[in-house]
Amino acid sequence: MAEDFFQGYKGEALELLQKYNVRVWGAAEVETTRGNFTGTILPRAENDDKKHIVMKISTGYNIGIDTNTITGMKETGYKKANYKIPEKEFPYTEGLPHVKLLGTGGTIASRLDYRTGAVIPAFSPGELYGAVPELAEICNLDTEKIFAVFSENMGPKQYIALANKIGEEIAKGIDGIVIGHGTDTLHHTSAALTFMCQNLPVPVVLVGSQRSSDRPSSDAALNLMHAMTTAGHGNIAEVMVCMFGPTSDEYGLLHRGTRVRKMHSSYRSTFRTIGDMPVARVTRQGVVPIKDNFKPRRNDRNVNIIPTFDDRVTMLYYYPGMKPDMLDAITDNGYKGVIWVGTGLGHVNKEMYPAIERAHAAGVHQYMTVQTIWGYVHMFVYDTGRDMMAKGIIPAANMLPEVAWIKLGWALGQTHDREEVKRLMLTPINDETTEREPYNGYLVYQGGSPEVEDFVRKVRK
Repeated sequence: MAEDFFQGYKGEALELLQKYNVRVWGAAEVETTRGNFTGTILPRAENDDKKHIVMKISTGYNIGIDTNTITGMKETGYKKANYKIPEKEFPYTEGLPHVKLLGTGGTIASRLDYRTGAVIPAFSPGELYGAVPELAEICNLDTEKIFAVFSENMGPKQYIALANKIGEEIAKGIDGIVIGHGTDTLHHTSAALTFMCQNLPVPVVLVGSQRSSDRPSSDAALNLMHAMTTAGHGNIAEVMVCMFGPTSDEYGLLHRGTRVRKMHSSYRSTFRTIGDMPVARVTRQGVVPIKDNFKPRRNDRNVNIIPTFDDRVTMLYYYPGMKPDMLDAITDNGYKGVIWVGTGLGHVNKEMYPAIERAHAAGVHQYMTVQTIWGYVHMFVYDTGRDMMAKGIIPAANMLPEVAWIKLGWALGQTHDREEVKRLMLTPINDETTEREPYNGYLVYQGGSPEVEDFVRKVRK
């Protein structure tokens, strides 16, 4: 057979396909020592190993079959697939809000490139309309690709560029802004934009997807529809994260940009508000507030863009037995800020004290957060906490560690004066610290207990 029929295959996998006359994109039955499989043979990524054949089974999922287990193969049909997202002209509808989608990367409305095994995002209005035609019923859409990076490659440079772009779009009269973003560091960016873009007149909504659009369980389309609904029709003019609420597709949740965290590596409902409640619930029909203390949409174009960041800031996650040379190295390398992530109420061992004093004397700004994620720093309770405050560490209440890191970098981008940095850090901008945690702000259920199992039986779909 022609080489084109074996895209990406080599070695033992290629030899098996040739032996049984089975082509890529061919419908096939595969017999193995672990059972029989039926589906479509897919191309291999160029850089993958030589010992697996990839098949898309009837559920829509892709599986890898070890060549050592295959005892027979039979091609039952052939139809070469086209995985390019169809592009259609995005229609303009009089009366619908005008939304701008800024792209940074991620898997929103994406497809799989079987040559490399990588996910390729669809991004033009036409591609998005072809992938999610319901968007045309929600808004008039413009798109602009600002970056095309994995979210782990987002950082201060990108935060500043996004903040400036948000200011430009608001000045032009946009009704709402959506930012497509990879999920891994989405909550870092939402915190940065909350501090850099204050007094917003329109919603700024960050959205991502846990599973790319070629997967049957993808959350990409629904998340995108919810984000567009929020940006175009919602009344909450803040930086928010829009992702799945429950594990089902009943609704999305809107999380305040400074109180949200990614809490599971693969669940679609991975983003949760920590120490508080989400701001609102969103469906395709609209936004329903959960909290009543949000900043409402306005008709003016006034916004405060403060795009500053000093990247000489780091986090130190304390662990038992940590040595003082860890902090000394940070100080010696010119860092200007440290966010401590301490145990319990905000503690580190006494062996660190001399290094803490040296860092303070060198002008390093040090703030304490907690490893428990939920709860507050309380450094007056034990002598350890009191000693550390005396040596220069400032408690950061219930600020999440990542948010504290972002805020300290933002503050140091404006000033290095100790009192002014402290004022900026401890003055809440949008609930990065709160006076108290509501009674339902800490909910972590344990499977197996009778009460939880009874609850799960009622809600599990």
